[in-house]
Amino acid sequence: MVVFLFAACAETDKTEEEIEKITIDLKVSRFDQEFARASETDIPKLKTKYPYLFPEQFTDSVWVAKLTDTLQVELSNEVEKAFPDFDKESEELESLFKHIKYYFPGIRVPHVVTLTSDVRYENRIILTESLLLIGLDNYLGADHHFYEGIQRYIASNLDKKYLVSDVSSAFSKKVLTYPRNRTLLSRMVYYGKELYLKDKLIPFATDAQKIGYSDEEMEWAGANEEQMWKYFVERELLYSTDAGLDRKFLDPAPFSKFGLELDNESPPRLGRYMGWQIVRAYMEKTGEDLKQLLDKPADEILKQSNYKPKR
Repeated sequence: MVVFLFAACAETDKTEEEIEKITIDLKVSRFDQEFARASETDIPKLKTKYPYLFPEQFTDSVWVAKLTDTLQVELSNEVEKAFPDFDKESEELESLFKHIKYYFPGIRVPHVVTLTSDVRYENRIILTESLLLIGLDNYLGADHHFYEGIQRYIASNLDKKYLVSDVSSAFSKKVLTYPRNRTLLSRMVYYGKELYLKDKLIPFATDAQKIGYSDEEMEWAGANEEQMWKYFVERELLYSTDAGLDRKFLDPAPFSKFGLELDNESPPRLGRYMGWQIVRAYMEKTGEDLKQLLDKPADEILKQSNYKPKR
């Protein structure tokens, strides 16, 4: 076992060395800063430079008014405080796209554009084939006053430490197909694949950052893994097609819903966490190629994983 672990670590180190040698041209544009410093005469130039950010149905007068709009000015000021530069994030994004290039060579590295989005947190990351738009006003920290009217379980993820993880999630949706199979297991494993992709694409991130947990929530999930697995197995939930299980164990929420006293202590989306552990066990056991994993059916993954929860 020790020999196997040593070999696996050596292989990981070799892979990381190869990835580090990959060269990419990551272009980052701070549209948020350019707009904040613009005057009325700059609007035509900005429209030419960033046509996709200026819908044709809006006249220039709309953008000129926005330059002095109280909320827009405050948004810009707060973003400037949180992101006076974008150096650390740029380094992490460069690392992410180097890893993507290694595992998915045909993928094009997008032009990164940072902006303010009026705290549209549901669309804080928009990734297309050629563009990556990042709404920086969605990463000001959980306790920022802009987020006072937002439910705490949502606001807790509006922090810059989750930014690159969110970009990785957006990429994962490009290469993963949401399962047609309606069982809870199929969806647990779908999210498990997304999180395993993060293991490979952002190895510098903590597990808590990958899944969007606090460190305490991550510790809770690890300590209660065996109990959770027993719950799913004993109640025969894995192959259930009850859509209500998604709301209890997969969807964003204040906590997971086991119907037990521990509910209020539990992190949300624990079904995703369990799917992640199953996929990790499968990949550790089979050593399968990453691309092969993406299309592998959930029931095969579970059977071959020989998954056993941490005690």
